Amino acid sequence: MKTPRFWRYKGVVSTALLPVSSLYRLLRDARLRGQVAKTLPVPVLCVGNLTAGGAGKTPVVLALLDWLGRQGCAAHCISRGYGGSLYGPVRVDTQEHSAAEVGDEPLLIAAHSPCWVGKRRLSVATAAVLDGAQVIVMDDGLQNPTVKKDLSLLVIDGGYGMGNGRLLPAGPLRESLAEGVAKAQAAVLVGEDETGVLSLLPSALPVLKARLEPQEDARRWRGRKLVAFAGIGRPEKFYSTLATLGAEVVKTFSFADHHPYTQTEIDHMRRDAAQRGAELVTTEKDAMRLTPQMREGIGVVRVRLVFAQEAELEKLCMPLLVGSLSAK
Repeated sequence: MKTPRFWRYKGVVSTALLPVSSLYRLLRDARLRGQVAKTLPVPVLCVGNLTAGGAGKTPVVLALLDWLGRQGCAAHCISRGYGGSLYGPVRVDTQEHSAAEVGDEPLLIAAHSPCWVGKRRLSVATAAVLDGAQVIVMDDGLQNPTVKKDLSLLVIDGGYGMGNGRLLPAGPLRESLAEGVAKAQAAVLVGEDETGVLSLLPSALPVLKARLEPQEDARRWRGRKLVAFAGIGRPEKFYSTLATLGAEVVKTFSFADHHPYTQTEIDHMRRDAAQRGAELVTTEKDAMRLTPQMREGIGVVRVRLVFAQEAELEKLCMPLLVGSLSAK
């Protein structure tokens, strides 16, 4: 779905939905009551967030997997495979699976590191361990009670923060800030703190600051006329990135997060770009949802997440990895 504009403010619509938010909390608590987290024989690092609509978890997951790989750890990612049809557990194969089967984010992650999907996180994690995973990285799962986490990172979009601070559907939160912070050992702030969210966090909670940087090939967009489309949590972040690259964005098409594109939609955007004398571009995540025929001639802008102080990440993670590294 598209992130509603009223999620940013405590306006009339949001206030009217507060009784539904109370019902949401009751149903959520009833579903989670009595759940006992199982301990796995390898460290579990969870990358989660509190808001619906995305906060930049996947770039954090990719950066964490890259860091673990550089430490010599065989790290596997596990995901629910949002938008995918396979029940799992199944190891994602970028040559065999489609986004409709495993989800767009797992396809993107699997191009870099082993990634597993399935509807039951414990079963998926167990399959990854049996396949040789020395460390499990959970893409999302902060609110999932079935697997014990050794480290949970709370990802926060600096440009969005916590929105209006209310629970779904009156606001973007899946649980309250206090509940989420209680589960996390550190926060990851992606981008500048434009909403003052850092002032809402406990002073004792470590905050890892990070930024999204275009990869080297993205610099080729400088001075070029573009029509951009995106179906991510906050498409405007993508359009801003193009502007910082020096591109001239003459038209944008925004879709709901994980939107399954049709050939008709792609053809329409191609025609629009052609009429404007522009090139059609999208994000790497969106490209995962395009068939090879759809993807032809569409530019893909790739970004990566960079930690401001990687030593802070090392301080958090390295004590958890001692057993995995010594087992090599």
